[in-house]
Amino acid sequence: MKKRKPKHVTQGDWDAVESPPLTDDQLAGMRPASETHPEIVERYLRTRGPQKAPRKVVTTIRLDADVVEYFKAQGRGWQTRINKKLREVIFG
Repeated sequence: MKKRKPKHVTQGDWDAVESPPLTDDQLAGMRPASETHPEIVERYLRTRGPQKAPRKVVTTIRLDADVVEYFKAQGRGWQTRINKKLREVIFG
C-alpha cells in the first residue's frame, strides 16, 4: 500500500511534520552513505548532470541484432562506439 503524505503538508513544507528529535545513540550510530551503501553512492556519482548545451539528440534507430551484439560484446559505451564509427564513415 502506498503511503500518503498528510493533506496539510505541502511539497517542501517539512517544518509542519512532527518528527521526534534524534537521540544521542541514534546520532552516534549514523554512518555516511558511502560506508553503508557504497554501490548506491557510486552509481549516483557516475550519473551525468544536465548538459549545458545539449549536443546529442535522443533518437530511435533499428539495427541488425548481430551489429548490436558486436558492439555490446565490447563492453560499456557501445552506443558511443557506434556513433564514432558512423562519424568515421560520414566525415572520414
